[in-house]
Amino acid sequence: MRFSKNKILVTGGASGIGFAMAERFVNEGNTVIICGRREPALKEAAEKIPSLITTRCDLSSASDREALATWIAKEHSDLNVLVNNAGIQHWMSISDADFFSRAKEEIAINIEAPLHLTSLFLNLKSLTTIMNVASGLSFVPLIKTPVYSATKAFIHSFTLSLQTLLKSNNIEVIEIVPPALNTDLGGKGIHDFAPPVSGFIESIFEQLKEGKTQLTYQFTDAVSKAGQEVFQPVFARINQLS
Repeated sequence: MRFSKNKILVTGGASGIGFAMAERFVNEGNTVIICGRREPALKEAAEKIPSLITTRCDLSSASDREALATWIAKEHSDLNVLVNNAGIQHWMSISDADFFSRAKEEIAINIEAPLHLTSLFLNLKSLTTIMNVASGLSFVPLIKTPVYSATKAFIHSFTLSLQTLLKSNNIEVIEIVPPALNTDLGGKGIHDFAPPVSGFIESIFEQLKEGKTQLTYQFTDAVSKAGQEVFQPVFARINQLS
């Protein structure tokens, strides 16, 4: 993909990895639109980066996703990059009373939203690039986040298929595979131990410039290539089974 003069939509772009990507894209000379559920977060993001275009959208809602696509087609028909970044993570057990309702929320935002938006945005003749944010947990699940891990494994598999399916459309599909980073994903304080987002962003943009289509960082570089001899010890370690 080219690095400037794009028009880019980053879902969940008001905080965390999404905001960091939006900021870097702006600094590279792109027009960036972000969407999210929380108006205060969108407003705060726009105050930090005045050139951002913001729009509220609840990605768990099919009607909101359709309205977003309609608005983009009408107001920003030259949009050429879709970044499916929005995601939620619940730490929970299958025995929790609210397990299924929380699982449905994760599935709606982490799976249904990127699938639906991909389908809708293929109607844009200007579309050249789709970027899907997976996770290191796509490859090695964390049992404290059983549904989140499974949704990211789905995104990894779906992205591999898209890379072949959309070749004839001349649409590049890129998978972003972050490790745990110091964000509020899953709740404030949970990932305070993790590396800062800044190093991750620097690394994945270097990889983009090298033409890579799977962007990894530290832990995820290893696990994305791992066989069982690596997988089993890592699975045991991160889940404290040994």
